[in-house]
Amino acid sequence: MLEARVAVKNLQAYCPPLAGRQGLRLDFNESTDGCSPRVLACLRSLDAEALAKYPERASVEAQVAHFLDLDPLQVLLTNGVDEAIHLICSTFLEAGDEALIVVPTFAMYGIFASAEGAKVVEVPAGEDFAFPLSDLLGKITERTRFIAVANPNNPTGAAVRHDLLLQIAQAAPHAALLVDEAYFEFHGETLIDHVGSVPNLFIARTFSKAYGLAGLRCGILAGPVDQICAVRRVASPYNVNAIALAVLPAALGDQQYVDHYATEVRHNRDLLQQELRRLGLQYWPSRANFILVRIGEAHAKFVAALRARGILVRDRTSDPGCAGCVRLTIGSNQHTHTLISAVREVVAELDLPRKVQA
Repeated sequence: MLEARVAVKNLQAYCPPLAGRQGLRLDFNESTDGCSPRVLACLRSLDAEALAKYPERASVEAQVAHFLDLDPLQVLLTNGVDEAIHLICSTFLEAGDEALIVVPTFAMYGIFASAEGAKVVEVPAGEDFAFPLSDLLGKITERTRFIAVANPNNPTGAAVRHDLLLQIAQAAPHAALLVDEAYFEFHGETLIDHVGSVPNLFIARTFSKAYGLAGLRCGILAGPVDQICAVRRVASPYNVNAIALAVLPAALGDQQYVDHYATEVRHNRDLLQQELRRLGLQYWPSRANFILVRIGEAHAKFVAALRARGILVRDRTSDPGCAGCVRLTIGSNQHTHTLISAVREVVAELDLPRKVQA
């Protein structure tokens, strides 16, 4: 009888709560304003012939590389950051290898590593989700072949200093270090300038967040020429769809739109943090487009009460160290004021205990 590999059968599937997402979607860190009008105009210009042809990514990859000030041979467009993670794991991991992941973090690092038969070594974050550099360095062995760090991290919003990330790359030259910069536009700091000079460093980016293109599933994987060449061998030649490739130049060309949205989110991040502090709710300062808040035992009621008001947020209580926590996505001015008003009502309705600020 045909059976899946043991590693696959033992996987804990990632099942995001996608069904019934009606209302103000502040649960998946998507843009609340959507994409640039230039992108919409480009979409409307597509014809039947554009959809009938297999997609060709090389010319668009070259434009993305130019935008990043990289060699086109250092850049691979992917089907979202998810595929970038998958390709890294498929390229460098074998059964019995080890993958290091600081938790809590994005679940797909562990899932894709486990699918290759690798052992996932979880390193718990420190107090208040501080990055556990010493603990992570202490877990590096000759079997370590993959290290993933989200910067800023999801779901905590915490960022890691670049010198610490470079220290990790140097300490594990035999491992692929993936720095996931999915939330770069809200953070403003990047290691992309070190691509090529650090032989085991990979950077992932996405068009899903600040660009408002989550539905088109397009990401970027950047790394040394020889390593990206190896990754290309396991990538489908048609992994990015023709619609995404058609609109990416327009998206890149409207940086004013992206910068405006990112600036608005950073401003609203400060507003929301001020309000959470005023309400006495424990939260962790964020460098991304979301904030993690500890609600406590009433976390499910908090999520349900906001849903009843037409606002979706994400319960993260099952993540390591996140018991009782809820993640709130930050969007435009209008959407953030709507969220703040609703949070005030729900906090009063549930009579939540005031916390000591983290």
